[in-house]
Amino acid sequence: MLEIIRIGGLELRFLQSQEDGHGSLDLFEMTVQPNARVPVPHHHESWDETIYGLGGVSIWRIDGQDIALAPGQTVFIRRGVVHGFRNDSQEAARCLCMLTPGVLGPAYFREMAALLASGAPDPAAMEATMLRYGLVPAPGG
Repeated sequence: MLEIIRIGGLELRFLQSQEDGHGSLDLFEMTVQPNARVPVPHHHESWDETIYGLGGVSIWRIDGQDIALAPGQTVFIRRGVVHGFRNDSQEAARCLCMLTPGVLGPAYFREMAALLASGAPDPAAMEATMLRYGLVPAPGG
């Protein structure tokens, strides 16, 4: 399964999803353009996330600490831990994201892409979509 979803300055290339792996994992490559709009800080209720750097450097804020993720490095985000990411550099950053178990799938990203394509997305609709898929925005996020 290969599906590419673009959300502004983010590109997600789904390699495996809950549909393919019977809920075992979601696996996608993510490209983050410089200064791209990214999701608000949040936590996941039902899955852990492992990120492996492929190219460029992205900054992951995990539980209040900034971690620079370069090629060949990994970060692990336990379910329930607030996190977010950004790309402050002048080049695209790429990483491989593995969610275990695979309970999110590409549907969430399709819906968010549609909301953002409208130009001026409704923050309440975006939050409702996040919550429906098990992503909980951090207070003040």
